[in-house]
Amino acid sequence: MSNFNWKRIVVKVGSALIAPSKKGCSSHYLLSIAQFIVKCRARGVEVVLVSSGSVAAGTGYFAQSPNSVPLKKAMAAAGQTEMMATWDKLFDFPTAQILLTHADLRNRERYVSVKETLFELLKNGILPVVNENDTITTDKLKVGDNDNLSAMVAASVNADALIICSDVDGLYDKNPHKNDDATLIKTVTHIDATIHAMAGGATSDVGTGGMKTKIQAAEKAVSHGISTFIVNGFTDQSFNALLEGYNPGTHFQPFEVPMQEHKHWLTHTSNAQGEVVVPENFDVALDEQSEKLCSQDVVAVKGDFAVGDTILVRKKDGTKLAKAKSNYSSCLLSFLAEQDDRAFAADFENTTGPIISENNIAILEE
Repeated sequence: MSNFNWKRIVVKVGSALIAPSKKGCSSHYLLSIAQFIVKCRARGVEVVLVSSGSVAAGTGYFAQSPNSVPLKKAMAAAGQTEMMATWDKLFDFPTAQILLTHADLRNRERYVSVKETLFELLKNGILPVVNENDTITTDKLKVGDNDNLSAMVAASVNADALIICSDVDGLYDKNPHKNDDATLIKTVTHIDATIHAMAGGATSDVGTGGMKTKIQAAEKAVSHGISTFIVNGFTDQSFNALLEGYNPGTHFQPFEVPMQEHKHWLTHTSNAQGEVVVPENFDVALDEQSEKLCSQDVVAVKGDFAVGDTILVRKKDGTKLAKAKSNYSSCLLSFLAEQDDRAFAADFENTTGPIISENNIAILEE
């Protein structure tokens, strides 16, 4: 890879590539991806594979279409083994299955545990195959799409590159399935509202992630310093180009100064369990003076959170200021914020400690 000095990459493959007919797995489109992974490993590049497809692979075992959540979970359970077997037969080295929910990633201790497992597998030459655990996940626990999951996994293993396979060559200025004059965007240096506006919905009737989620994933990855590519997974030309060191699709350039790992986890992986609302004229620079946030600044506490949970700090007008680890429960913070005796609340906080510590906060940019 003459132009790409990668030591570790994450490759994301969607359901449309795994089970294009929705009647079980097919290796038709997977051969070139598998060969790419084999060649990367032969060059000393570590690879993590994030693979969708369990529901699509399991659909053929059932008489009815996936019209309910329990049925989809059953399909995922039946299809996961077939999906893993399909990947396993394409490699002459061992693979390992890792099934995750968002609860495994938003909890810091479990997140670190996942990281340790992935690194141990890579150190021993085993290919990790990651998928969302659709058999047990709920709306509250799910990531929702494997594009964003792949970015979280890429951040957890400190990958150099994230390669997201799509059904088009990359990001276009308009939907290429509907507009013949759509132009491919080869390089994106900054993901802003204009880039998000170019992303439409899902074009495949098999997968759940369209270009919108791929842009979200790219945004997560590049902020961690990870080069991100959206490429056409249906043609081997994409992977030949990558092996030769060329960009075959859209390249999202990484931040020159990546976010600190813990702040990246707070911003992009951990879900806020509640909100602390401050006045619209709140002007404390939280990144420098987070410990000066006190209960007298709080106009409302929303949600039910415990000590150590992630919270969102926002203004009353909706402006998001930061995500942070809370040193107070929602119950206690509500109690202090409602006190007429400000001296009592201030004395309590001086004794117990700040609501937010400066080393457990991530500033958000609108």
